[in-house]
Amino acid sequence: MEQNNPSYLATENIGKLMSKYAVPCIISLLVGALYNIVDQIFIANAAYLGSYGNAANTVVFPLTVIALGIAVMIGDGTCAFVSISLGANRRDDAHRSIGNAILLCVIGSIVLTAVYLLLQEPILTAFGGRVNAETFAHAKEYFFWIALGIPFYMFGQAMNPIIRSDGSPKFAMFATLAGAVANIILDPIFIFPLKMGMMGAAIATVIGQILTAALSLWYLCHMKTVALGRSSFGFFGHLMKRFLALGVTSFLAQISLVFSMAAVQNMCAKYGAMDAIFGQAEYAQIPLAVLGIVMKFFQIAISIAIGLAAGCIPVVGYNIGAGRKDRAKQLFTYLLTAEAAVGIVALLIVELLPHPLIGIFGAGNESVYYTDFAVKSFRTYLCMMPLAMINKGTFIYLQALGKAVLSTIISLTREIIFGVFLPIIMPIFMGLDGILFSFPAADILTFLIAAAIIARVYRELSGGHAIRAAAQ
Repeated sequence: MEQNNPSYLATENIGKLMSKYAVPCIISLLVGALYNIVDQIFIANAAYLGSYGNAANTVVFPLTVIALGIAVMIGDGTCAFVSISLGANRRDDAHRSIGNAILLCVIGSIVLTAVYLLLQEPILTAFGGRVNAETFAHAKEYFFWIALGIPFYMFGQAMNPIIRSDGSPKFAMFATLAGAVANIILDPIFIFPLKMGMMGAAIATVIGQILTAALSLWYLCHMKTVALGRSSFGFFGHLMKRFLALGVTSFLAQISLVFSMAAVQNMCAKYGAMDAIFGQAEYAQIPLAVLGIVMKFFQIAISIAIGLAAGCIPVVGYNIGAGRKDRAKQLFTYLLTAEAAVGIVALLIVELLPHPLIGIFGAGNESVYYTDFAVKSFRTYLCMMPLAMINKGTFIYLQALGKAVLSTIISLTREIIFGVFLPIIMPIFMGLDGILFSFPAADILTFLIAAAIIARVYRELSGGHAIRAAAQ
């Protein structure tokens, strides 16, 4: 049967496989993104929280990305390794790598939670939380409860790609969707009638994460292509090295994004204080709050881009393991086309409909300065969305091919070299506008590199060079 024998990955129509694996993955990522986005929407529309709560949510967001980075390194790496191992008929490697992934996730999440709770104030300060006293108070309240939910969040996120690698993308989607729906239901109840503020938003999020983690745990006990047993849970260093190497690109993509967000958020505070309007105490939080909502829209678009590529990982990995480079090449073409289409649609939305977008995030409760800066930010910061989508799809596809080093290099170039230094340097000459233009500038420069990499991959998949699977 298809569920127990993944050989259909080397024979079924590529377009059908891409839809089967990518669509549930996209939905899973979109639903996962909704946790923070939904919190921010309800927070922004609560008059007693407003842009202060919005800014606080923006401050905490990068800290959840750190947890996500560790989780996807474990989960995506294991997903790719399991798929390659199954394609090469190495089932012992497959089940042992999953057992090791579970152990690493549990241990890592507990350590990260402890660090967050012990170093709460300096961490929030590092991400611009002290822009004013009210924003910092809201950030502390929200962060405390979010930190308590980190183990559940990481477990659910790490197991999601592993469940997909077992041939169950729909269940992976359902597990994430169930948690997000719980959060959407509880958020307005806790924030509005119960007036629980930032604490209510955080608790609603954690309850949803617990539900996703519980469903993921249930599935691990009922896997189809890989059976877990006691022998799966020893520490196998040689396997950890291999699957973590495949997942390091996902980790660095998330962690480097944190550095970029830290740079942007601190530059917002620094150059906002020099601005004639935002230098006033009552408006100081606006640039931080606005960049937060702009990044939320970007998160929706990039979740689709990542989902398209990550959903292809089991298909690419299996076909490379089985020696079918022709199918891997065809899938790459489909992927790049889809990524460009997503980017164009997203670009049209931000350029033509900025007012409805900011209206979702409570613009009606804010000053005209908030609205004007938000419109300008959407249209400027996100003006190179098609290139951003293609760049992201290329990074992840390289990871699926087992080219972890190359993928890591270009990912770091985008997020660290361009994503950190440009927001620091450009405002020196352009003020707050420099921060807005730094994002599209980084995507243009990255695409120049990605284009050369894309050409090289096509040559290799056409038979010019051998591709070495990392599982070997």
